[in-house]
Amino acid sequence: MKMRFLLSSALLLVCSGAFAAPTAITNVKGYHILAQSGLTQFDTLVFEQGKVLASGNADLLKQYPQAKVLDGKGETLLPGLIDAHGHLLGLGENLLQVDLRGLSSAHASAEEVKRYHRANPTLDWVVGRGWNQVLWPQKAFPTASQLDEFIPDTPVWLERVDGHAAWVNSKALKIAGITKDTLDPPGGQIIRDAQGNPTGVLIDNAMWLVAEHLPASDTTMMQASLNAATQHLLSLGITSMHDAGVNHQTYDFYQQQALNAQLQVRIYAMLSAADPKLTEMLEAGPIQDGQDMLWIRSVKGFADGALGSRGAAMLEAYSDDSHNHGLLLTPEADLPALFELVLSSGFQLNVHAIGDRGNRLVLDNFAQAYEKVGGQSLRNRIEHAQVVSLEDIPRFKDLNIIASMQPVHATSDMNMAEDRIGKARLKGAYAWQTFLKQGTVLAAGSDFPVELANAFHGLHAAVTREDHEGQPPGGWQPAERLSVEQALRAFTLDGAYAAHQEKVLGNLESGKWADFILIDRNIFEIPPAQIWQTQVQQTWVAGQQRFQRKE
Repeated sequence: MKMRFLLSSALLLVCSGAFAAPTAITNVKGYHILAQSGLTQFDTLVFEQGKVLASGNADLLKQYPQAKVLDGKGETLLPGLIDAHGHLLGLGENLLQVDLRGLSSAHASAEEVKRYHRANPTLDWVVGRGWNQVLWPQKAFPTASQLDEFIPDTPVWLERVDGHAAWVNSKALKIAGITKDTLDPPGGQIIRDAQGNPTGVLIDNAMWLVAEHLPASDTTMMQASLNAATQHLLSLGITSMHDAGVNHQTYDFYQQQALNAQLQVRIYAMLSAADPKLTEMLEAGPIQDGQDMLWIRSVKGFADGALGSRGAAMLEAYSDDSHNHGLLLTPEADLPALFELVLSSGFQLNVHAIGDRGNRLVLDNFAQAYEKVGGQSLRNRIEHAQVVSLEDIPRFKDLNIIASMQPVHATSDMNMAEDRIGKARLKGAYAWQTFLKQGTVLAAGSDFPVELANAFHGLHAAVTREDHEGQPPGGWQPAERLSVEQALRAFTLDGAYAAHQEKVLGNLESGKWADFILIDRNIFEIPPAQIWQTQVQQTWVAGQQRFQRKE
């Protein structure tokens, strides 16, 4: 497969011979995971021209007498963290919009929207994200009238925390022409009242009825979002992320950013399967810039929706909604052609599947596509793999499918998952340890901005399966807990493997990029309940310090 390389000005500078002496950081409690020997400790790291020369004990300094030596002051050093599933510009937009995460009611959310509107009165639309009706007293979906009370004349668009539902006001419904007579689109649902009138909540593909009227994103907005997201991720020790679904506009934008050497966090971008120009982008071939800041060699597809909005496709009806089996966002009849197109192009295919039916359909289509066009060696992935039938879990191993999972989803969903699907189906839900024991590679992420981007929250959830208050004691479905080493591997080396990048990222072996972080506590020595409190002190990318926590 021919890779198209982007040569940035930063690479040309390196190639010109402008080399500095090695740098050594010593007096650290260093940890990384080697593919063969597992967790390995060191107290000194030496790097040059952005890449690791060696790691070991302080005697290394004798081998590099010209090195600039930095004192790590006994802090813990880890490889830069890799978030294997996030939405970079979505995170940046979220940081710049009204944030409804954690608010206790629809009324409190509407009041927050009003405050934001008062502070930004010139906006054509009020846009935000983060509401979650599961946290509210009645657990009921909100309504347009609750927003109309505060903002009747400016259209409002508020995405649910999982991005699979939107709450809008009557002005937005009017702009989109949504009435009692509007039909539900395939893979979507307009929530209606007893008289059939739209209430103001749109599920999955129904969201597009309003979304197409939102202000178009331009380069200025994208740049602001990228800058905000980048600084946020660096402050959290995330040096690389897998961007789960980029459109053609973002595809072009990222390439230009890489050419201009403007990327400070590594991006492994998945092309959106829904983009009209998908075939054109596939025909252009994989892309890799010379500094490994941007790779594009995968596609993100969708099977179903999300569990919280009852859009995840289930084999049997929801336990708390006996007539609802969820939604397929991509029609079942369209899946074979998508799988064959992507795999025959030599691109990795990563498919969102949350419900047990969604996961089974994806596994079935991988099996069928392998028979027709091959592609089993592409390290294809199922994104989320949240609720999987017990009989389907072994198929991940048989089909060489990576389970790309987000530990914080379990601790976020544990207050509603059993209500949604009952106790029996939970046996195949959020089953991290079960996947690992059968030899399936587990790549960990957060799905930001659905969840907070803090990977130490994910590490904590993976190891304890408890919330930040220690509930439930001993963990929810505790047999699926991970060890600290297993969790760190999923956020480093196996995250790199899931992007075909384990030869350049994932640990601090000689020859790999010097991406590393210093943190304020030793996650291998503290009680696991405290892992989420970890603070990043410094973040380094390619041997350059990109973040320093202020005293």
